[in-house]
Amino acid sequence: MYNFLAAFCICGFVVIIGELISTWTKAWVPSVFASACILLVGYWTVIPYDLVKDSYLTPFGATLAIYLLIVHMGTVISLKTLMEQWKTVVMCLVGLAGMCILALLLCPLFMDWAYIVAGLPPLTGGIVAATIMQQAAIDHGLTSAAVFAITMYCVQGFAGYPLTAIFMKAEGAKLLQEYRAGQRVSKDEVSAVKNVTSLPSDNRRGPLALPESFNSPIVMLTKIGMVAWLSMMVGGFTGISGAVWALIFGVVFCSLGFLEPDILHRCNSFNILMFALTMFVFDGLKDCTPEMLMGIIVPMILLIVIGVLGMGIFAWVAAKVMKMSFPLSFCNCLTALYGFPFNVIITESTCKAMAKTKEEHEFLMSKMFPSMIIGGFVTVTITSVILAGFFVNLF
Repeated sequence: MYNFLAAFCICGFVVIIGELISTWTKAWVPSVFASACILLVGYWTVIPYDLVKDSYLTPFGATLAIYLLIVHMGTVISLKTLMEQWKTVVMCLVGLAGMCILALLLCPLFMDWAYIVAGLPPLTGGIVAATIMQQAAIDHGLTSAAVFAITMYCVQGFAGYPLTAIFMKAEGAKLLQEYRAGQRVSKDEVSAVKNVTSLPSDNRRGPLALPESFNSPIVMLTKIGMVAWLSMMVGGFTGISGAVWALIFGVVFCSLGFLEPDILHRCNSFNILMFALTMFVFDGLKDCTPEMLMGIIVPMILLIVIGVLGMGIFAWVAAKVMKMSFPLSFCNCLTALYGFPFNVIITESTCKAMAKTKEEHEFLMSKMFPSMIIGGFVTVTITSVILAGFFVNLF
């Protein structure tokens, strides 16, 4: 009864159950964490060791999926919005710098260097950074470091969610006090909530744009593949990871009209690629024994604590220099620990819980939502990939 189709279905059920648990707990238990736990316990009990390999998702996720997804990430970055929210961009970069600096200074006193290198990029971002570090660790024969990278990606949200909730409520209370004292929100600020999530303009007049009648899903996938292939070639010539070039070229070729904004969703390919990439990452859990897991828990906690402490210190200094609110600035930096869509969920739920009227809700959203969205873009979508491309050379 067990064959490649059965393996594929089991992989799907693991992800579905994780998503259901996340929905039931209102995202306080991340879906990736729930799915990872299910798969890990399954590997120890009833799930076949080669489940992901048997489903044929492994070669797909390890090769095509990761590069196509990174190029796609470049097509959803709005450069205009990033420039408008330049203070948030600077704040997030400073916060991530603080995380890396303090971790690189203090963590070698308590843990193996391979864990630090493998764990920092996933701590600053999402699945793509975790995948890059996992593969690099495997290439160097560091199985425990590869598992460490995956585990860090799965559990980092448990530090980010409560901290964000605490500091966002502090920011909301201060804003509401000002609002109720007589200050009002402008129409421009309310419109910013809608504008900040807008994609790059669909430039049909770009010099490399193709006629719409010719732009079929297969054509769009081929164009992404061409940009990904170029990224790998340039990466080989320059010595800089092809993943970094894939992100850069995604932005560039989208601006030139060659790639459409949000291109993988346009050709209905995003979800299958993300599924393959997710299962490829989870495949590394099959080598995690109970003894190995117990051995990496303490280093993982130390890396998170020291990293977040460094982020907080640098964010506090930057907030003072740029005359920004520290609670909100720290929340922007903390998006590195969970990214989209959890930055949206936490912000919306906090504003809804604190506001007593529709006007107060709009006011809070106009003040906090734009920077939280940009924070997720800067930390997870952009910086974590660049950091991963740099850290793969540090093993």
